[in-house]
Amino acid sequence: MLLRDLGEWELLRLLAAYAPAGQFNDDAALLEERSGQQLVVNTDVLVEGVHFRDATIGPRDLGWRAAAANLSDLAAMGCTGVAGVTVALVAPGDTAWSWVEGVYAGLRDALEPYRAVILGGDCSSGRERLLSITALGHVANGMAIRRGDGRPGDWLVSSGPHGLSRLGLTLLLDEWEASQVSPALRERAIEAHRRPKPRLDVARALHSCRPSGQPWRVGGTDSSDGLAAAVKAIAATSGCGALLERNQLPIDPELAQLEPGERWCLGGGEDFELVLALPPSWAEALLGALSGTSRIGRLVEAEPGLVRWQESGEALAAAEQGFTHYR
Repeated sequence: MLLRDLGEWELLRLLAAYAPAGQFNDDAALLEERSGQQLVVNTDVLVEGVHFRDATIGPRDLGWRAAAANLSDLAAMGCTGVAGVTVALVAPGDTAWSWVEGVYAGLRDALEPYRAVILGGDCSSGRERLLSITALGHVANGMAIRRGDGRPGDWLVSSGPHGLSRLGLTLLLDEWEASQVSPALRERAIEAHRRPKPRLDVARALHSCRPSGQPWRVGGTDSSDGLAAAVKAIAATSGCGALLERNQLPIDPELAQLEPGERWCLGGGEDFELVLALPPSWAEALLGALSGTSRIGRLVEAEPGLVRWQESGEALAAAEQGFTHYR
């Protein structure tokens, strides 16, 4: 059996047998602490040719994006702050120092708003460039966001629009005629791809708008692999199905006019927004408290992980279900 036959999600399922039960169910790991908080630990790898290339992103933007991808996973666990990151760098010996300097400057730029720092790491030679980043954050005991905490009847909420990063990548690769998009949309899309913003503000908003007497129960994940993949992950881990409302998809109005707009919204990936499953009263409060959020559907009693269109009852097509490694 080859990794291409397994695919990313099946590989993770098999690897989970080597860890404590449920350890691989979330965006990051939760460790117990005595101070009333839990330590959140996350590791992401960015590989040249898979996650980045010089033709589409410069070193400083790459550093920013690498940090933002990791901080997004902390946000998806409910963190409101970041302690710092460690960085492992692999690069050939003929790599220019200016490239490395730019990457680390970008990392620092992305961490600075959260008063987080680069804590250390490692360097090694290798045939291709690679960044492996471990991010550390904290969440109050009992107030983490967990993929498996959704329940039938919960509203599904997106923290922002999806699909812009995929459009930005397509424009940078010259795979889309630039004249077909406005200068403003082009700028938004390339910014979304090169400098995504981790949604650490979402947990703060959840705390501030939680209805009185409402126990803390938030299902959620980030949408780095695509909106549909995020919904499926929440539904599957929560033992539910999901219904998406086609006319409520979180898509930029201009992107919606392009032929692949809906497909990129669902499966383009690397938008680094959060997708949440919340009791309706709390979801409604969040929509009023946090600009840009929108209701996109709901969890239902159905086959775990099955995502269907509410209007037609049809399951989402495979092409709409997001990115997976090895395939």
